[in-house]
Amino acid sequence: MLIVTGGAGFIGSNLVHALNRLGRDDILVVDDLTDGHKFRNIATARIADYLDRDDFRDRIARGAQFGPVEAVFHQGACTDTTEWDGRYMLDTNFEVSKELFLWCQRRAATLVYASSGAVYGGSSEFSEAVESLEPLNVYGWSKLLFDRWVAARRRDLTARVVGLRYFNVYGPGEAHKNRMASVVHHFSRQIETDGVVRVFSGSHGFGDGEHRRDFVFVGDAVKVNLWAWESDRANGVYNVGTGAGRSFNDIARAVIGFHGRGEIEYIPFPADLTRAYQPVTQADIGRLRGDGYAEDFVPIEQGVPETLGSNVRETA
Repeated sequence: MLIVTGGAGFIGSNLVHALNRLGRDDILVVDDLTDGHKFRNIATARIADYLDRDDFRDRIARGAQFGPVEAVFHQGACTDTTEWDGRYMLDTNFEVSKELFLWCQRRAATLVYASSGAVYGGSSEFSEAVESLEPLNVYGWSKLLFDRWVAARRRDLTARVVGLRYFNVYGPGEAHKNRMASVVHHFSRQIETDGVVRVFSGSHGFGDGEHRRDFVFVGDAVKVNLWAWESDRANGVYNVGTGAGRSFNDIARAVIGFHGRGEIEYIPFPADLTRAYQPVTQADIGRLRGDGYAEDFVPIEQGVPETLGSNVRETA
């Protein structure tokens, strides 16, 4: 059996569908469906069972077996970077992850878990080898805490543990995230509503719309998860990005190109974001490549229309 936590969410649901395409339907999906709209992400997926997040946590605390488990893909987390309830964030992202780690180790099950590029904070270096990191929010800190907690136990592992530091993932299946959805979705809605894409004006030494992110298509994030599970060489923490930062102007132009209309409007950079904003991210994927991941990454010129085209099909 395979377990996917956060399996009705954005990356998790795309992973479940990818596993189905590999012929696997012995999948236990774990999630919190308080927001029932997420069911659409897995409505057509083939799964063995579904468990509520809290029920699952209670069961692993009691040592539940669920039958033979090959691997757990731990995608479930609080991903709201604007959430400042530290007790909630650390319980959801740190404590739950530790509990699942120990459960997997007792059963020699591979654990592939979601970390985040947010651990790098305002750093200008984005290599897994960098140790002096200062996340800009409690979300990034919660992810860094677990990365370091696992690293301190690597000599005693009974099964592989792979952490994936996602950079700016976008693609089909994230519409339910509302304000935490990628800028691809926000820009598209702005064009549909007003015919204008609103982009931050210059700051931090960057020109209007030239802040940069490493935008990675969700299909590529899923492929790295599958590689991390299937490859014996995969171990430790890996950046998941394209290795190339692209500007918000680039994304805006790709969205405008899809719609065939619209223009860019630059809005003042919010003063209250100045100290908590990453002006640029660009994953160093040297370790990922060195350990054998050879797939090409989808450029935004291909990924943006694929994302927005799927939205049109879903709402048709």
